[in-house]
Amino acid sequence: MATGLAVASPAPAPAHRAEPRIPTLNWTDCTGGFQCSDAAVPLDYRDPQGPTITLHMIRHLAADPGQRVGTLWMEPGGPGSSGLDFARDNYADLPAELQNKFDIVSFDPRGIQTSSGVACYSDAQYTAAVNAAKGVPGPDAFANAVKAGADFDQNCVTKLGDTAGLFGTAYVARDIDLLRQALGEQQLTFYGRSFGTYVGTVYASMFPGRVRAMALDGAYDPNHYANNPYAYDWPQYIALDAAMNDFLTWCDQNQSECGFGGGNAKAAFTALKADLDANPVQIPGGGVANGFTLAYRLLFNMDDGKVIWPAFGQALRQAQLHDPTSFLLRPPSPASWAQLNPNTVVSCDDRAFPTSISQLKWNVTAEAAAAPLLGTPWAYAPPMYDQNSAPACVQWPVERVSRYTGSYRAAGSAPILVIGTTHDPDTPYQDAVSLSRTFDNAELLTFDAQGHTAFGRSACVTAATATYLADLTLPKPGTVCSDEIPPAPVTSANVAKFSALRSGASDAQELIRAGS
Repeated sequence: MATGLAVASPAPAPAHRAEPRIPTLNWTDCTGGFQCSDAAVPLDYRDPQGPTITLHMIRHLAADPGQRVGTLWMEPGGPGSSGLDFARDNYADLPAELQNKFDIVSFDPRGIQTSSGVACYSDAQYTAAVNAAKGVPGPDAFANAVKAGADFDQNCVTKLGDTAGLFGTAYVARDIDLLRQALGEQQLTFYGRSFGTYVGTVYASMFPGRVRAMALDGAYDPNHYANNPYAYDWPQYIALDAAMNDFLTWCDQNQSECGFGGGNAKAAFTALKADLDANPVQIPGGGVANGFTLAYRLLFNMDDGKVIWPAFGQALRQAQLHDPTSFLLRPPSPASWAQLNPNTVVSCDDRAFPTSISQLKWNVTAEAAAAPLLGTPWAYAPPMYDQNSAPACVQWPVERVSRYTGSYRAAGSAPILVIGTTHDPDTPYQDAVSLSRTFDNAELLTFDAQGHTAFGRSACVTAATATYLADLTLPKPGTVCSDEIPPAPVTSANVAKFSALRSGASDAQELIRAGS
């Protein structure tokens, strides 16, 4: 019988391993041309015919059945983002050749959103933890981060028991392969964005013969991510601060377009964080914004690249005036917690941190010092997102049974297109370079630009990616695209668009928005 999520300890492996049952899919209309289905998969693959967890899927059938090639699997970012939203929100902007030739399919991965979404912290607990965070952390910041990490972990154990260890990417890859069989496909065509690139990497490494074509956009260095996580976190801090520094430098050089900082934007930004900590802004409708709120919003909004820079300038100027309508002062919403809860759980299931608290302190302190603009508030924040999961994951109390350790060569797979953006604030470009060299058979496509990921932001990358996925024609080796959208003038329409798009952290991870 399918269950939402079992809390009892996982069963031991049976003496004679049985194969998991292929799910039965019952597609029903779920508006907008989409169909949805539930799928029951093993909760714990050590007991493949035991208790199940229910996953929620979505698809849009190929627009031209006569051209149909197969299934294009779209893997969302995060971890913690909804694949249902990813497919639904971005389908209309996919190139016509992808719409025509593929059934577009995605899902909410196990433990995420509608697929028994995990919630170690309640909305109230997360809100209290974020309200206590600072833009300029004090001398007790590390001790508070360790305490918050332990508290988050204990909540996970209380609510999930040993099943807290069952949400790692090895199990997600097994889920995808069961769903491939349920779809009746011999192979999948795959697009993964941000964290979806790690899911794709693991899938291709575990099931290389099942990959028809794969494009991984905003790539993770898998060996660092899973097996040397401090080496993964450090470049993330540096990349985020570098992007913020690039923006502030642009502000100083383009005062009429930016309108923030009076020629010394870095000093103005540093002072603004401290001012908001000392004088939080009450937000109409509930919530309080401080210096950490600013850092939170900037991290996710950085993903849009240069096009948003003038809107940043206006929003920072509004924040200086304590104007609660600044979109950089919007406190995180419950939609954010729905992503950030599983973000930490998946990270801790996937990543083998050393258990030394002294080693943790050295790394967190050094990262904060190396990235003073945004890295410092994020280093000491409660468990929320990617590079700040270390205090929780160092103390993670459950067995990581769903963790994948390698190798990541994907030996025998079809060619894999790895896409990297040179000034990506979230997944550093060097990670894409490393991943392209890790695979046995890969090609690197470069987008020379600011912002996170490239498909949908670069017409050049979008066309090259669609051509490969549809027709198996790779771009020429060494291809570099340089068509980033320049800074957009501040208009009420643009500010409203950016504000609406970034109303929750999940939005920042989900959007492909081809052509926008």
